[in-house]
Amino acid sequence: MTTSPVKPPELRDFYENPAVPVASGTPRSRRQARMLAEALGPASAEGTRTILDIGCGDGTAAGTAAPFLPGHRIVGVDWSQDALRRARTRIPYAVRGELTGGGLPLRSGSADAVLFSEVIEHLVDPDAALDEIRRVLRPGGHLMLSTPNLAAWYNRGLLLAGVQPVFSEVSLRGIHGRPGKEVVGHLRLYTARALREFVAASGFEVVRLAGAPFHGVPRPLRPLDRLACARPSLASILLLHARRT
Repeated sequence: MTTSPVKPPELRDFYENPAVPVASGTPRSRRQARMLAEALGPASAEGTRTILDIGCGDGTAAGTAAPFLPGHRIVGVDWSQDALRRARTRIPYAVRGELTGGGLPLRSGSADAVLFSEVIEHLVDPDAALDEIRRVLRPGGHLMLSTPNLAAWYNRGLLLAGVQPVFSEVSLRGIHGRPGKEVVGHLRLYTARALREFVAASGFEVVRLAGAPFHGVPRPLRPLDRLACARPSLASILLLHARRT
């Protein structure tokens, strides 16, 4: 007996549920913002740049990044109307758009940078998503992508013990076989090597790969989690900086 995969409308209903977390951890947002600020430089030297936060959720990540990017314009983009309503309380610009289907409501080459934070793991078609991001970025534009690390230090131990890795999910209805309490709808997971290869194959030059801690790690283990960031392949969260070639 075979069963059909979850259909996109059902996934949309899942992500429109206000109970589903749409914000990421502040330490990750700050590290990513610092990387982008270093790449863009001060606004006074090069003029105002347009930064798209694609999959902005409730705007928490963009709001955290804004102080590190003074003088630059941050525009949140999301397809969820509920998320956009919340985002507009934190950032001045937030518009509806999708990476697939009709694409983003933006001209080709109109963005200087894209923040793509904790989104790619939720996508059915990540290839089409990076194609669309590449389209809206100007030549040489920056992509700042973050995603959970399948090979995080604790996941390696969990797999050896026969436990489902953190971040991975087998159901949209409940937690089965792994630590944690929240169902967040992850469809794909990447190791550091896989992420590098995938982004490079999508028409980007990988500039840097860094690590960030995960806010959901139990408090006694957080010092170890921060220590693991020194080696991105072991870190909880992967932070990748790439440029459109």
